[in-house]
Amino acid sequence: MSILRPIVRRQVDETALTEGDWPDHWPLALRRVHLARGSIGTSEAMPGLGALPPPTGLLDLDKAVDLLRQAIETDAHIVITADFDCDGATACAVAVRGLRMLGARHVSFAVPDRMVHGYGLTPGLVDELAALKPDLLLTVDHGIACHAGIAAANSHGWQVIVTDHHLPGETLPDADAIVNPQRPGDGFAGKSLAGVGVLFYLLLALRARARDAGEDAASADLTTLLDLVAVGTVADMVKLDVANRALIGAGLRRLRKGQGCAGLQALIEVSGRDAERLTTADIGYAIAPRINAAGRLEDMRLGIECLLGDDADACRMQAEALDAINKERRQMQQTMVDQAIQCPDVGDAAACIPCVSDEDWHPGVVGLVASRLKEKLQRPVFAFAPAGEDEWRGSARSVPGFHLRDAIALVDARQPGLISRFGGHAMAAGLTLPRSSLPAFIQAITAVGDEQADVLIQTDALLSDGELDAASLDFAHARALRDGGNWGQGYPEPVFDGVFVVRDWRVVGERHLKMTLEREGRRFNAMHFDGWTGETPASDSHIAYRLTPDDWRGGDAVQLIVLQRQAA
Repeated sequence: MSILRPIVRRQVDETALTEGDWPDHWPLALRRVHLARGSIGTSEAMPGLGALPPPTGLLDLDKAVDLLRQAIETDAHIVITADFDCDGATACAVAVRGLRMLGARHVSFAVPDRMVHGYGLTPGLVDELAALKPDLLLTVDHGIACHAGIAAANSHGWQVIVTDHHLPGETLPDADAIVNPQRPGDGFAGKSLAGVGVLFYLLLALRARARDAGEDAASADLTTLLDLVAVGTVADMVKLDVANRALIGAGLRRLRKGQGCAGLQALIEVSGRDAERLTTADIGYAIAPRINAAGRLEDMRLGIECLLGDDADACRMQAEALDAINKERRQMQQTMVDQAIQCPDVGDAAACIPCVSDEDWHPGVVGLVASRLKEKLQRPVFAFAPAGEDEWRGSARSVPGFHLRDAIALVDARQPGLISRFGGHAMAAGLTLPRSSLPAFIQAITAVGDEQADVLIQTDALLSDGELDAASLDFAHARALRDGGNWGQGYPEPVFDGVFVVRDWRVVGERHLKMTLEREGRRFNAMHFDGWTGETPASDSHIAYRLTPDDWRGGDAVQLIVLQRQAA
């Protein structure tokens, strides 16, 4: 059912391959990859912390620093409220650890229960927080759309600082300070920061003020928090611009040296990853899902407490619990995806914007279902699950060119009251509907899709870094490509393509295809996850793939991870 994407090879200026400050040991293939992503030389390809943009123009930053300094000086109770995903969990841990390093003595945190409170700082969550007697609420990775919750906090007399990176609506909530680079009129250059990155900038500004005042807090080493910043940034799939790659690179260096917090070290261990060779892919596919699983199926407090812990044995137990929850999440996700594929909107003639739902689905997993279907169909996808007796909770994923949040906002403007709450980005969004509104919403979002059909019918191209000859499909190139970049959203992992002969194949785990490929007389092991279609692979196949070290076999073995194959 997966749609074959057209393969388009990236073009680069060949003269730049031998110019600039490239390391001598970098092969031309790796240089070509970075050039194709807009980087010329090592300083751009692998930026250091010196490449971080200054905080100039970040609205309300000084105001937020003033409020936090006052809270620290008066020993006020600072309560951090976090989103229930990995970005929110890491931002919460960074906030708790960082504020304590900067002199705060009375810091605690709270996180909403997805099933009970829904997303963000809601009036219901505020009612429960009253027992903690906060003086100041600091939101991390949410808040920009929490008008009612912030109004409720104001009614208690609490101060509220919002730190967020999500797109604001037409009006801003009535907070005492709002630090969000997406605000209209904000002149800060780091527009792609994740929630944890915004919070880290706030801590840097707080430390800078302490330095100006000659205070002891000026000596706080905030670089010790960069392991958490890196994990949250990768997990949230924000664009990896220079600033984010600098933050991730610094965090990965700490993790590879075994200097990460006890919780992250335990998560690396239970996920079977090698800390010394940790990559962004390991974070995205192994570490982050285990943290996210707590917020999807259980209580994100478990994930945050793991990231805040300093006792290795206790963190190991928490990491094992997160691993068990993640296994349950994977099984639930696969069942839901299999069921979604049978929905009427998801056949060979897929709707322009498929909307899938089921009474038995879990709202914590619908985002993953939407993501998987989006990849298969190359269409924006909405997936809904019941949230109590009165609501549907939905999550959506999009394709380039179709702005999800704007599309939902258009439906909301055309039919006020149809949508209870919504928020998000161009590529990912969430919303809540009354139970009776789902058919009307599907009709309304379909109308928006029909109006933009020219965008939706264009299958997103699969961008390739070109062809590698058989001699370059070796361990040296595989290791250089793995370690020679901080790959992720907007700065993708290297992908190559070429024609291979399929010499052998077998189905693994009912849905995966393990193959032996041949090219120029040499044979290579290959794996195509979810690649079994029920049909024998063509003998001569055009393969798009990633070249990776084969950790399973060890030594100098390599493996081709197949992304797409078709008859040559």
